[in-house]
Amino acid sequence: MAQVSRHPLSPTIYKRIFEIFFESVLQIKNREQAEEFFADFLTPTEKIVLAKRISVAVLLAKDYDYREIRRILHVSPPTIAAVSASMKYTGRGYQQVVEKLLKEEKIKDILLSVVEGVASVGAAGGKGSGDWWQLKQSIQKKKQSKPF
Repeated sequence: MAQVSRHPLSPTIYKRIFEIFFESVLQIKNREQAEEFFADFLTPTEKIVLAKRISVAVLLAKDYDYREIRRILHVSPPTIAAVSASMKYTGRGYQQVVEKLLKEEKIKDILLSVVEGVASVGAAGGKGSGDWWQLKQSIQKKKQSKPF
């Protein structure tokens, strides 16, 4: 990550720059805006570091062990431990985001299962069953392609 100046900011300036930062993030309305903002705002290294940290938190919440997380994300045990400690002992930032992500993932999985069930019925045979079969195959590929 980038270096921070060794010259401390006044408390007033410190408070104001974080107000501006958080307000800037809150102005993001959709994924496209988020991608554009963070592409301009963060270096490629900063983006991957932050993305890996939230991914570590998600995997920890899904009860993956350190070895699996290390293998999947290529992160060090101290990184995993730092995220784990933060999730357990400091604020609720990680917990709130991870809970929301997992809830949305479960909703998507439920909807995918419903569509898969409908596609299975349609794929049983009869006129037009080829289209249903293709939909069913597409859904199965999506399920298999999720790394975690």
